[in-house]
Amino acid sequence: MNKILEIHNLHISFKTFGGEVQAVRGVNLDLYEGETLAIVGESGCGKSVTASSIMRLIPTPPGQIKEGSILFKGQDMTKCSDKKMRGIRGVDISMIFQDPMTALNPTLTVGDQLTEGLRQHRRVTKKEADAQAVDMLNLVGIPNPDERMKQYPYQFSGGMRQRIVIAMALICEPELLIADEPTTALDVTIQAQILQLFNKIQKETGVSIILITHDLGVVAKVADRIAVMYAGKVVETGTRREIFYEPQHPYTKGLLHSVPRLDQKGEKLIPIDGTPPDLFSPPEGCPFTARCPAAMEVCSRIYPYSTVRSETHEVDCWLQDERAEKYSATIQS
Repeated sequence: MNKILEIHNLHISFKTFGGEVQAVRGVNLDLYEGETLAIVGESGCGKSVTASSIMRLIPTPPGQIKEGSILFKGQDMTKCSDKKMRGIRGVDISMIFQDPMTALNPTLTVGDQLTEGLRQHRRVTKKEADAQAVDMLNLVGIPNPDERMKQYPYQFSGGMRQRIVIAMALICEPELLIADEPTTALDVTIQAQILQLFNKIQKETGVSIILITHDLGVVAKVADRIAVMYAGKVVETGTRREIFYEPQHPYTKGLLHSVPRLDQKGEKLIPIDGTPPDLFSPPEGCPFTARCPAAMEVCSRIYPYSTVRSETHEVDCWLQDERAEKYSATIQS
C-alpha cells in the first residue's frame, strides 16, 4: 500500500504567560491508503494537537509548529500558503470535530450546511449540490433525506447530528478523514452505530481515516493500526492485534489493564498511579518514568531509542534493550 500521510519529527509548542508548553515532541507517524489509524492516550497527551496540525488548524499565536514535516501525498502541509490550505481543507482532507451538538450552525438548515462546501469547492449548481447532499445523507443512514434537508439541527438527535457532521466531512470526497473523539458525546448504542458507519464508509469510498480517541473499546472495533501517545510522544505503534495482545510499553499495558472487561467479573481495575509530567518542562528521559513500575536509572536520564519488533510494531522503551531482560518480569503481562 502507498503512504498517503507521513509525519516526521513534529514539534508543536504553545507560548503562554506561564511559559512554553511543549505539546507535541518529535512525533513520527505514517498513514496508508484505505487504512484506519487510531491515536490513543489520556487527555493532554497531544492527540488532538497532532491531528489539528495536519490541517494547519493550530491557532498561531499562541501555537507554533517549531520543527518537522507533515507530508500529504508528498506535499509538506507546514510550508503551504494559507490560500493553498483553504483549497485542501474539506476537499482533500476533512475533519470531524468532538462535539456534534455544537459543530452545526443552529441558524442554517442542514441542507444549506451540507451544500456550502460543495458549491464553494466544486462549483456545482444548487440543484446538483442538493442532489449530492441527499445521496450523502442516504449514505450515512439519515431517513427521508429530502425532507431532512429542510430542517434545522435542533430537530435532530445527537446521533443524527453526528451522522450529518460525517456527511459534511465526506461530501467533497476527501482522501483523508480525521475524526477527533467522534463518539464521546453519544450513548453506547449510538456509538456502536457510528462505528459501523465508519466501517461502511471506508469500504464504499476507500477513504483513509485517522481516529483520535481515549476509548480502547472504540479502537478495537475500527482500527487497523494503533499509535499510543504519552506526554507529546508516540511511545508505541502496532497493528490492532499487536497492541491488544502483545503490548510492550508499560504505559500501553497500563491502559489495557485499566479498561473493564466482561471476562474479568469481580476483579479490580488496575489504575495507573501518578500524573503525567509537566510539559512546561518535560523530562529528559522517558516521560513515563515516574509512573512506571519497572523504571530503571537510565529511564530518567535518556529517552529510549525506538525498537523495531516487526514491520508494523515499534516501541520506545528501555525494557526492550537486551541488557534489561532481567527487569521485564516486573511488568505485569
